[in-house]
Amino acid sequence: MFSNIQIAWPLLLLIIPLPLILRWLLSPADNNRDALWLPLLDNYHQISKNKRFKQSTLLILAAILAWLLLVLAASRPQWVSEVEGLPINGRDLVIAVDISESMRQTDFEIENQLVNRLEASKHVAGQFIEEREGDRISLIVFGTQAYVQTPLTLDRKTINIFLDETSIGLAGGKTAIGDAIGLAVKRLRESDSDKRVLILMTDGANTAGEVGPDVAARLALEAGLRIYTIGIGQQQEQFEPNQFAIPDTYGLDEKILKYIANITGGKYYLASDTEEMQGIYEEINRLEPVLSEGEQLYQYRELYFYPLACALILVLFSQLYSRQFLF
Repeated sequence: MFSNIQIAWPLLLLIIPLPLILRWLLSPADNNRDALWLPLLDNYHQISKNKRFKQSTLLILAAILAWLLLVLAASRPQWVSEVEGLPINGRDLVIAVDISESMRQTDFEIENQLVNRLEASKHVAGQFIEEREGDRISLIVFGTQAYVQTPLTLDRKTINIFLDETSIGLAGGKTAIGDAIGLAVKRLRESDSDKRVLILMTDGANTAGEVGPDVAARLALEAGLRIYTIGIGQQQEQFEPNQFAIPDTYGLDEKILKYIANITGGKYYLASDTEEMQGIYEEINRLEPVLSEGEQLYQYRELYFYPLACALILVLFSQLYSRQFLF
């Protein structure tokens, strides 16, 4: 129990002998000089010697204890409890998710249930986010336009809540890949971290936006942003429409996704099903590892008010105790 208590300002304990030093250095009072007149002095002299000795002893002990408690309070005793630290690695990670109309394609499975591409992406990305303890993570969604869904934060629970609430068509029906990258660059440009990563997930080609994907990729390179691109769906020659398919006019532009990844030092992946997508995120976890050990954190609770309160009670007791001998 006492191993959790520490003194924040231990040097203040050196003033404990100060009253004795002052008593030794200062000359005693001159009894021949006029002193303060006490109106009840006559009553005081009527107290027996034994009672006076008892009173004097108790008051001296109370004064000594009160002084020790005051010095202890001034030295700031604290209760220190250790808390689990986060494995801070200084990485800023942005996840950009395509929510255009083409993501309605129902060609992925989760637990043998057919789901659309966005639901599969949210399912796998959510698991990935849970494992990224210590990263500052931001979520960007894009369709015809790109939006920051959540700013950089260590709060993975909040990130996943906003990811789950993301719906298709919220940002328009087209695909602005370049704008999504440009927005990530803008958000990370002022970051102090030297580890900046963007994971971009899309199932289409760039069909909207003010910035082309090639231009945005060069801006990302200048900003030190490494991009991992994940193409969702099948290659164009492998694609076979089914009754759940949504017409996809443009298809997956693997060429530009590979270019974006290569120029920024990242890697391109193709996810044709949920298992492949999970494997991709596992590989990114290995390429961008989270530190296993974090900075040790401690929680401090001030305890000075306990000795301070005890000292005040002793002073009050001394005053009341001395008065009963005077009256």
